Amino acid sequence: MSSNNIQSYGFKPLNLGRIVIWTLFALALIVAPLLFKSSLALTMLSQIGYLIIICLSYNMLLGQGGMLSFGHAVYTGLGSFIAIHAMNMAGKGMSIPVSLIPIVGGMAGMGFAALLGWVTTKKSGTTFAMITMGVGELVASMALMLPDFFGGEGGITTNRVYGQSFMGISFGPQIQVYYLIAFYCFVCTAAMFAFTGTPLGRILNAVRDNPERVEFIGYNTQRVRYFAFIIAGFFAGVGGGLATINFEIVTGADSLSVIRSGGYLLFTFLGGATFFFGPIIGAVLLVFASVLLSELSKAWLLYLGLVFLFMVMYAPGGIASLVMLNVRLARFGRLKPLLNCYLGMALTGSVVVLGAASMIEMLYHLQLNAALGPEMEFLHLRVNAEATASWLCAGAVLAVGLGLFELVRRRFVARWHHIQEEIEKEIKRTEAH
Repeated sequence: MSSNNIQSYGFKPLNLGRIVIWTLFALALIVAPLLFKSSLALTMLSQIGYLIIICLSYNMLLGQGGMLSFGHAVYTGLGSFIAIHAMNMAGKGMSIPVSLIPIVGGMAGMGFAALLGWVTTKKSGTTFAMITMGVGELVASMALMLPDFFGGEGGITTNRVYGQSFMGISFGPQIQVYYLIAFYCFVCTAAMFAFTGTPLGRILNAVRDNPERVEFIGYNTQRVRYFAFIIAGFFAGVGGGLATINFEIVTGADSLSVIRSGGYLLFTFLGGATFFFGPIIGAVLLVFASVLLSELSKAWLLYLGLVFLFMVMYAPGGIASLVMLNVRLARFGRLKPLLNCYLGMALTGSVVVLGAASMIEMLYHLQLNAALGPEMEFLHLRVNAEATASWLCAGAVLAVGLGLFELVRRRFVARWHHIQEEIEKEIKRTEAH
């Protein structure tokens, strides 16, 4: 055989950085319950696992497709209801293993997304957002109109322990449920990341950025949005099925509400919708806010709103964008000069938060707990919410904190701009050579 007839094949080099990141992600899922052993920690880890899937599926619409949806909870919730009905039927003899219930939820979410998405994806932009809100309200109102399916106000309960156990796995202990959720979390996260590199995923980005140009080159933008909507519905349903296994109860008004959809939107944005790992950060924040912050203060929604406001104003790319900015600084060796400024802003910012939080907590105590007397507990201290001295002290802490924070911030901004100029000059020198 002539050497000219021999074909040569080339292979892309292994992306070692990506392999390391995915390996660390898998190890984190495996090791997390071994490090945090309390029942509360295990419950929170389980919630984080399926919320990562849900937030990533929502970001498939928002971050990758530019589709602002107020009805994503519809497909999560309907997936949960189909999953819980499947579990109850399996408990009566139908052969559906618990480990496959999330797939049942995913197929349900995909089916309803195919049905409702054909209408909602005919429009884009603000019109699309309003249609999804209307669909969400419509489905949520049906929860009380169809009590046989949705269970009315009480919802539907189930028992995840049915059938014969396999190798001692019955999914009764929470640790077994967690590892089932962790398995699906890793597989679904990997699948959704792989989707970003597919032709559909790439053209979905193009539809987000310039739909007119995509139409000009021959693509049907409505069909692209529709297919992405169906795929997002599948993963949302998988997350809903895992939530059903975790809690063994589904309530219609809560699971399908626009408020739940707004929560997915809020925390996906806070995590960083423009980066793939942003919704993962958002899912962690969602669990911490709903489980821990809500227990610490009755004003937790106010704090959450303030955080959202400041993020929109100063970091619209979410926490992920802040991470990537500092990764860029570290890559050029410019992160160390800013560490003192970061520490200073963290300390002075903590003083600001302390002063503002004390005033907010006193106000909430006077409005909601007036019958318990003027005294309240704040940071293990007894504070008289009606005393003028308490308000003056809180105001002084807030004022001093704001003043110091502004001084540090100005120094940080000046140093930040100087470092960015140095980086740009270095990039130009590199390109010139």
